[in-house]
Amino acid sequence: MNKEKKTDIINKFKTHEQDTGSTEVQVAMLTERINQLTGHMMANRHDYHTQRGLLKLVGQRRRLLAYLSKEDVGRYNRLIKELGLRK
Repeated sequence: MNKEKKTDIINKFKTHEQDTGSTEVQVAMLTERINQLTGHMMANRHDYHTQRGLLKLVGQRRRLLAYLSKEDVGRYNRLIKELGLRK
């Protein structure tokens, strides 16, 4: 992920002016990285090191989403709608 893409994600999901590490920003960054690695895994099915990293990222995102759903359901629903994570 290049710097411009990272800046765009931060600007879209930040909760206040200096925000770079809120739960929403972290989940959005992880989602972008997961999408990139998913594309890589489709082309390289036997890359097991990347597969393990991908699963770790998915687990980390899942934990952050669980935390957010416990803290503020409205922010959780808005985030998953924007990212398109649930059906």
